[in-house]
Amino acid sequence: MTAPLFLLPAGSLGSVTPGSSVLVDGAEGRHASGSLRLQPGEPVLLSDGSGAEVAGSVSSVAPGEVTVSVETVCRPDAPTPHFVLVQALAKGDRDEQAVESATELGVDEVVPWGAARSIVQWRGDRAAKAHRKWEQVVTAATKQSRRHRTPVVAQHVTSKQLAARLASTSLALVLHEDATTSVNDVELPSSGEVMVVVGPEGGISADELAAFEEAGARVIRLGPHVLRSSSAGPAALAVLLARARW
Repeated sequence: MTAPLFLLPAGSLGSVTPGSSVLVDGAEGRHASGSLRLQPGEPVLLSDGSGAEVAGSVSSVAPGEVTVSVETVCRPDAPTPHFVLVQALAKGDRDEQAVESATELGVDEVVPWGAARSIVQWRGDRAAKAHRKWEQVVTAATKQSRRHRTPVVAQHVTSKQLAARLASTSLALVLHEDATTSVNDVELPSSGEVMVVVGPEGGISADELAAFEEAGARVIRLGPHVLRSSSAGPAALAVLLARARW
């Protein structure tokens, strides 16, 4: 079984080298010493979400914390192109399901989108709380999938704000069941940013679709079936990432 991965505060592993000792405390330390009951000598993986891949073994255990002796350190460049999932807000936590699966697959950024037909809307205090929940989902999925680079959870965007961002990206793909272009016909750039836009279960409105196309987005389909908002984005990312990285 793969060694457990512990995510430490951003930037905390910047100066770590083989032979260093790293203290894992806080929530991660309590999980390591309490829930997992790690013992000296057991292998562990560490990351601060920036891409640093640190492997080592437990050297000591105390209540609520473990100390790790670092054996190897790798800091690979960020993969390219940069994949972004623009996920329309959806009811029943389906948007969170999409974000979780996308993180496990390898997405680099997720953008919450308040589409015209989204039943769920982020406003006021709810927006901040919902954004934190997405961050928690991304963090948990990063650990579960043993990723060393935590996807960014961008700020919530309106359809107008989304159109402006689509205009400046390398490749923008909007999933739509009536499209005639297949995802398999899309040529991926070797660098830059690839954005995949998924609408709510009520669909993307005609005005939104027109605005996105005017911004330079390509409207594509995945296959013969209509997928839920929770599965469409991950399905598209799986096809694209298999071509670009896997």
